[in-house]
Amino acid sequence: MMQICDSYSQKYSLFNAMNRFIGAVNNMDQTVMVPSLLRDVPLLLEELDAAGAVCPQREAALPTGDPGAYFSRRDMYSHYVLLKSIRNDIEWGVVQPPAGEEAARKKDKLGGGGPADESDGEEDLEKQFHYHLSGLHSVLSKLTRKANVLTNRYKQEIGFSSWGQ
Repeated sequence: MMQICDSYSQKYSLFNAMNRFIGAVNNMDQTVMVPSLLRDVPLLLEELDAAGAVCPQREAALPTGDPGAYFSRRDMYSHYVLLKSIRNDIEWGVVQPPAGEEAARKKDKLGGGGPADESDGEEDLEKQFHYHLSGLHSVLSKLTRKANVLTNRYKQEIGFSSWGQ
């Protein structure tokens, strides 16, 4: 029988990163009772500080010519929908393309698929895995922080800044 040891104490575990993200999105989903209030409310870069809390200077005027001032051109509602969609993809999986398209795409990526190419590709699999694993962990951390910021910002907008704290 195989046992999982100390998986919850591993800071950089992908499983834990996914659980933190899903928990943050679930908290956001339970907190945001009226998602339409998030429409046309921009999410500012300044709101994403190191702790993931909302910065008090969010009301300050931004330079009009600074395109990097906004986290993106989307409003908070778009971020809300995006975060919920990503959570669903993690929980339920992503729709796979038809088998013919997938096989053709893999063949193109491998560049021919001869025996020499396969041995080179397999040696590189570990590097690719670690590269994508660290990238996925980084993206999940950023998305978790974004879900927490959106939740806190919603609480501020509706006047419940001390909710659940």
